[in-house]
Amino acid sequence: MKVYKVGGAIRDRLLGLEVKDTDWVVVGATREQMLSLGYQQVGRDFPVFLHPSSHEEYALARTERKNAPGYRGFEVNASDSVTLEEDLERRDLTINALAETTDGDIIDLFGGRQDLANGILRHISDAFAEDPVRILRVARFAARYDFQVDQETQLLMREMVAQGEVDALVPERVWAETEKALASPHPDRYIQVLRECGALAKIFPEVDRLFGVPQTEKYHPEVDTGIHVLMVLRMAARLSAETTVRFAALTHDLGKGTTSDAILPSHHGHEERSVDLIWQLCKRIKVPKHYRELALIVARYHSHCHHVAELRPATLLKTLNGLDAFRRPERFELFLISCEADARGRKGSEETAYTQADMFRSLFRAACNIDTRAAIEQKLSGPEMAEAINKLRIKAIKDQLKSEA
Repeated sequence: MKVYKVGGAIRDRLLGLEVKDTDWVVVGATREQMLSLGYQQVGRDFPVFLHPSSHEEYALARTERKNAPGYRGFEVNASDSVTLEEDLERRDLTINALAETTDGDIIDLFGGRQDLANGILRHISDAFAEDPVRILRVARFAARYDFQVDQETQLLMREMVAQGEVDALVPERVWAETEKALASPHPDRYIQVLRECGALAKIFPEVDRLFGVPQTEKYHPEVDTGIHVLMVLRMAARLSAETTVRFAALTHDLGKGTTSDAILPSHHGHEERSVDLIWQLCKRIKVPKHYRELALIVARYHSHCHHVAELRPATLLKTLNGLDAFRRPERFELFLISCEADARGRKGSEETAYTQADMFRSLFRAACNIDTRAAIEQKLSGPEMAEAINKLRIKAIKDQLKSEA
């Protein structure tokens, strides 16, 4: 029985990054031996055990054989005869197939260290094609490390898409990998890699349709909407670590991909089409509610924020109410960051100050700081009180606009 440290812990340490989780592989052991040593089994499909004191994961060395379509169609062999090389060979990428002995010696059977040094994501064997989740993982690693995908790996991923392997992905797994990618330093690379292999059209057709569609803004008609969305996503990652902001950046312009399509009613403006498509996307891949809520208000109201100085006080208040800003000021702030990402996610505007956000904040503060004592003393009914407060807020917004003129 031999124990080796494997995978991400070695990879990240060699890259000089913080190691968060450590995984181990056990060669030459059986389930019964692990249990007798006090390990707790947690895996059903293949034997994974928790260490009795550290609670780190120890997996029996295993091989897998494809026996059905999709990413669950595998027959697992975790007998004590499986070697370390056989276990490492079944992994997805060379950079994830590194092992380390208890003496600290690194075992690199497939050139993972060289690929780390060169910033390359390369598959180990043709067995890569048996699991469509690996396409998502490659794209996620590109987002995390800003690595390039090896040409042969790229071709293999395209073949997998063409053969329909991606169609077997379940919504929960798509979202789980996407959320991790959104939390990465380069989330736009996730979208790029998926698009380059054809998977984006299968997984996020609403986003894929944006490429090749010119921007409708009069000041940037030559810009491809898909490229703009990638730039907005990149800017969102600069401005905020909030993954909800990054998801809103990705989805804020979805409606522009349906301008010449029969997908949604033609009388809908692109904001309304974006809202409809966000609902569809979120329902399909089971996006959590708080992601959906921010994405919807950004899609519907980001143009209002861009033109805040041109709107009438009553329209500004209506927008604040639509944003639910008075009850959810923290989400209003995320909305403003998302709008800034949109404005600065354009060539030549990356370092331009987004003064609209500060202006909208000041107008919101003015509307929040109204004196309601007189209205309260009148003991107005509910609707009358709401109307009185609206009038006070409109006046406060109007006065603030005058002071900033």
